[in-house]
Amino acid sequence: MKIIKYALIAGVVSLAACGGGDESSKATDQPAAEEQKAEAPAAEGVTLEITGDDVMKFDKAELRAKAGQKVTLTLHHSGKLAKEAMGHNVVILKAGTDVAAFAAKAVEAKANDYFPESEAASVIAHTKIIGGGESVTIEFTAPEAGTYPFICSFPGHYGFMKGDFIVE
Repeated sequence: MKIIKYALIAGVVSLAACGGGDESSKATDQPAAEEQKAEAPAAEGVTLEITGDDVMKFDKAELRAKAGQKVTLTLHHSGKLAKEAMGHNVVILKAGTDVAAFAAKAVEAKANDYFPESEAASVIAHTKIIGGGESVTIEFTAPEAGTYPFICSFPGHYGFMKGDFIVE
């Protein structure tokens, strides 16, 4: 008789702890709904901003997006110097690109905003060169998941103005 009482008490306690069958199924469905909401912004796109200054530095060393996501990237130049003296751009390179070799070719591409057309196949996206107080915005689609280097291709800047574009 004691065993039956303990079994009944254990059963009641178990049901009370679970909150009944209906509540546990609702709790299981909820995380799936939250996951769907988390995926929705990826389809809508991402807006990224980065700023360069007169001392050859970007304010961010990392930019992030999701694979296939529409990316709106804005570069701001917070300095005061003209683009001829301290111009900045953002060039996102494909994985495995020799950054130093790309930058060496960029030096000779002044007429094209220091973007060497011969290296276009190594580039995911790039902005034009801007000077102090200016901004530029570009749009592109994030490539497959991976880490991609980005630099400023103005002569001598790539060693200081660089970072990673991380695609998840």
